[in-house]
Amino acid sequence: MAKKPKQFDDDDGRVIVNMDVEGMRWHDRRVRKEKRAKSSEGSEPQSKRKTELTRSEARRYTWYAVLAGLTIVLIYAVVWILFTLFLTKVWLR
Repeated sequence: MAKKPKQFDDDDGRVIVNMDVEGMRWHDRRVRKEKRAKSSEGSEPQSKRKTELTRSEARRYTWYAVLAGLTIVLIYAVVWILFTLFLTKVWLR
């Protein structure tokens, strides 16, 4: 007599996370090939499309990245200076 799998009331049969990971013994390469074939039937896949930035967009992203880096450096510098002042004026007095 074979055991029946448990039926849960809240199970609707949908897959939340695909556990078909390459390298595991249950990995099925056929599924990945089918998905690839299905996506190639339609338009060009999103990953193969090139999205290029204009010069002004690239300049803006670069400027914001530099600004973010400078902000982080400034925060670390202020904390280091305050820590040094605390050590010299309060703790090591």
